[in-house]
Amino acid sequence: GDLSALTGAAAGGRRHGAAAARRDDADDGAVTTSTRRRSAPVALRGMSETPEHDDATPGTPETAAAGGRAKAIGALVYFSSASENTSRFVAGLKLGEAGINVYRIPLKPNAAMLNVREPYVIMVPTYGGGDARKAVPPQVKRFLNHAGNRAWIRGVIASGNTNFGSAYGAAGDIIAAKCRVPYLYRFELMGTREDSRKVRDGLVRFFTR
Repeated sequence: GDLSALTGAAAGGRRHGAAAARRDDADDGAVTTSTRRRSAPVALRGMSETPEHDDATPGTPETAAAGGRAKAIGALVYFSSASENTSRFVAGLKLGEAGINVYRIPLKPNAAMLNVREPYVIMVPTYGGGDARKAVPPQVKRFLNHAGNRAWIRGVIASGNTNFGSAYGAAGDIIAAKCRVPYLYRFELMGTREDSRKVRDGLVRFFTR
């Protein structure tokens, strides 16, 4: 069940010429709606239920759903690098107003573990400069390698850099395959207004369908 065990490149990627001179480690970006084949699922235990002896204290949302945490329709868990690009993208979604709790995975490796015990979609940037083996940020691996956290994941959204070629948004491919959840959306670098609209509306539909 360790995310670090899956190191294969994401399948079905296409190179897009519009992003010719982006930085190596993307932290957010512009919309791409092309359908891609996902990596083959990897069997994991404990994906559909919380482990029997899970006594972890759930973390406090960075932004709570309107009406209080108990009124939430679901949650978004995200990781952002020191550039804060993903954080700004998430803030612009105003998910609390839509009834969605928002949790942030700590940036500092030695920070206390974030524990989430409600259905959530995870949003992550793609690291590695095109090397899919390094696509998932270590902090995200740590979060998902905890069985209690992994039991509640329901989908993944990833950002990336089209200059990464087949590894564009590969963090999403890897998490979707390892955790056996749908890859809901990918966007490039810092995203667009259209990306924000699609992600916000899509999350509401996802949690209320």
